[in-house]
Amino acid sequence: MIRTTSTTSIFAGKAIFRLFAVAGLALALAACSSTVTREGGSTARPGATTVVQRGDNLYRIATENGIALRDLAAWNGIAPPYTIYPGQRLRLYPGSQSPRASTGNATRPSPPRSTALPASTPAPSAPPVNSGVAWRWPVDGQLLSRFEAGEPTKQGIDIAGTGGAPVRASGDGTVVYSGSGLVGYGELIIIKHNEHWLSAYGHNRNRLVNEGAVVKAGQQIAELGRTGAARDMLHFEIRYNGKPVDPLKYLPQK
Repeated sequence: MIRTTSTTSIFAGKAIFRLFAVAGLALALAACSSTVTREGGSTARPGATTVVQRGDNLYRIATENGIALRDLAAWNGIAPPYTIYPGQRLRLYPGSQSPRASTGNATRPSPPRSTALPASTPAPSAPPVNSGVAWRWPVDGQLLSRFEAGEPTKQGIDIAGTGGAPVRASGDGTVVYSGSGLVGYGELIIIKHNEHWLSAYGHNRNRLVNEGAVVKAGQQIAELGRTGAARDMLHFEIRYNGKPVDPLKYLPQK
């Protein structure tokens, strides 16, 4: 049985989701160019991407690729406090509808005063119907709270339950986070199901899997609890490319 006594934010303490809203590097876009010129003479080709690694933050990725922080955030639909997560794929080149890069001095954004699970951007209006995941309910219980797009406190659903009841993986995948560093989520587990889809399980009493564990749908991963909550319950989220979607659109109907 896995327990943790850490109370440090996963952004500040464990450097998993730590982000710094600091000034970006200025980037010039040639009016008729098909590439983005980086500092040092290198170029970012159309379609170039990178995958976020453990300990990365948006400022570091922008700096290493010679891209302005605010441009990189805009191209990927990431709003302050610029939250990213391991396994997330970021575009290093503007899409056809992306705003042009800034050509002057970038305004210094203020450092974020609080952290949250990557949830600052509303869910896409029409995410793909086929996620490639055979979703199943993580616990049996009464639905307490529903998802609301763009509402930071309702990025998923809350399900009532009895303390100690099994919390099960909603689909096959790999555990990419298991800890208690995210304020407001208590003992939290995040599972990556494929390149685009994640699920999150919060307020557990005990976590039973470590980061890197490969799990199967229906496998017990935690015990239901009330860490970071006022009552025994599970907070459950499904995310598409880091953006929250309504779990009830993917879970089987009861």
